[in-house]
Amino acid sequence: MAVTIKQVASAAGVSVSTVSRAFTAPDQVQPQTLQRVREAAAALGYSPNPAARSLRGGRTGSLGLIIPDIANPFFPPIFKAMQARARRLGYTVLAADTDEREYDELETIAAVSKQVDGLILWASTLPEERLRELGAEMPTVLVNRHVEGMAELRISLAQGIAQAAEHLKAYGHTRCVFVNAEHGEHGRGKSIREVFEAHDLSLTELGPYDPRFETGLHAATLVAAGEATAVLAHNDLVALGVLHQFAKLGVGVPDRVSVIGIDDTLLAATSTPSLTTIRISADEVATAAADLLIDTIAGRGEGRVAGIGSRLIPRASTGPAPG
Repeated sequence: MAVTIKQVASAAGVSVSTVSRAFTAPDQVQPQTLQRVREAAAALGYSPNPAARSLRGGRTGSLGLIIPDIANPFFPPIFKAMQARARRLGYTVLAADTDEREYDELETIAAVSKQVDGLILWASTLPEERLRELGAEMPTVLVNRHVEGMAELRISLAQGIAQAAEHLKAYGHTRCVFVNAEHGEHGRGKSIREVFEAHDLSLTELGPYDPRFETGLHAATLVAAGEATAVLAHNDLVALGVLHQFAKLGVGVPDRVSVIGIDDTLLAATSTPSLTTIRISADEVATAAADLLIDTIAGRGEGRVAGIGSRLIPRASTGPAPG
């Protein structure tokens, strides 16, 4: 494992922020303290991060985007829009995925951080302490993960979920299923349960599973065996799996079951039937995340929280409840 800034701080008997300043702004550190930090770093084999090099004249001109799954159709438009935004501001974007695994995320961050001036971490699975260490080592923006004091882009599904609940209630649905494909305590299941309960909609939760097409296939079989008349899926990819399996089982959509996704990817509009979904704007997300990271690199964005909203896009996969 790579030596962390926290280990250097402990060995030198100083704070993490002092170690960070020793490499990024050495003129702000007392000479004796600076010497102690450098000796500790040399003894441990610690390599200062690229952000430190950039402040000494070796800026990489690149932003790192770490996402859970590049195969998810939600992410390519975000990468493309972020690249366009970054290019206008004098940067390029280097993207990598973690395959939804914590160990892979650590390895990916270690590799990518050597080549960029700052990182955007999407729905990171790392422990809070490790994220704080990373934030002290280099400019970092979290998306859909809150750590006090770190820059964050928060995507709120509140409005979109409320509209989805109102939409289903207006169609006469009362028994609904949420296909949960998010592990851990940072998921969206709690807010969905609260909103549906507030609209007097019963909600059965399946999962948690992995956020993949195959999850939808499995969940659809379970739903078809029950009495629910509406499904809200974790994302469009899962919802498309639900639609596919319903078609295979002869379950009519929306005649027998209505289906809603989350994200509004290109596939949502082109599926059969077209998928009702909660839209998260790729352009808005990309612009806000890139701007926040560049501000953080410049020392203006630390601890700031930016927000993006959502809204329901009704299409052909939802309709009146049967009977």
